[in-house]
Amino acid sequence: MPPPAPPPWRVQAVLFDLDGTLLDTAPDMAYALNLLRAEQGRAPLPYEDIRPRVSDGSAGLIRLAFGLEPQAAEFEPLRRRFLDLYQAHLVRATRLFPGMEAVLRRLEETRIAWGVVTNKPAWLTDPLMRALGLWERAACVVSGDTTANRKPHPEPLEHACRLAATRPADCLYVGDARRDIEAGHRAAMHTLIAMFGYVGADTAPESWGADGMVRQPQELLQWIAWDRADAGARPA
Repeated sequence: MPPPAPPPWRVQAVLFDLDGTLLDTAPDMAYALNLLRAEQGRAPLPYEDIRPRVSDGSAGLIRLAFGLEPQAAEFEPLRRRFLDLYQAHLVRATRLFPGMEAVLRRLEETRIAWGVVTNKPAWLTDPLMRALGLWERAACVVSGDTTANRKPHPEPLEHACRLAATRPADCLYVGDARRDIEAGHRAAMHTLIAMFGYVGADTAPESWGADGMVRQPQELLQWIAWDRADAGARPA
């Protein structure tokens, strides 16, 4: 999808979902899930089956791997064991998505704040951001247990705005799940879908009501106005 009609948005902050938007965490989550299946005497699942479900979190991955619902007696012990295994392999292969480092540098050079709003718990989010050298760079990091409510409630995004010293109307939120776009709408933010993330083929993202879709991180820059005094020319 091309960028909107000019002028693009004059944002003061760009907020990212974590899994499937800022970071490609699927390899490590898939690794942990298949370790759990091995412990349970089951064969590994193909990575291609796991990747689109990573944004569903630990509960969605346990449903996928074992066909269980949360009310099942085995569900919570398996979910907790999965999280333990994942924590032990948190940065085995996790990286920024290709091209995302250049996006972050561009934002930093032009003094546009960036941060993270994720449903991942802080005990996983914080060490992951620190291990990848991103903690000190982010204007805010809001995890799933930072506020009383999680996405799709707008409270985490509103809290991120306060931490980044900006207004929701001056923020862009980027995510790869329907709840991300819903939360952005409720917070009165601009929203983009990260199609390079974990968007499942059966999720119909065009129906989520986002302002647009980007197929690689660099396309994010086309949605931001660069005619501020400190921003230089708008990228092509």
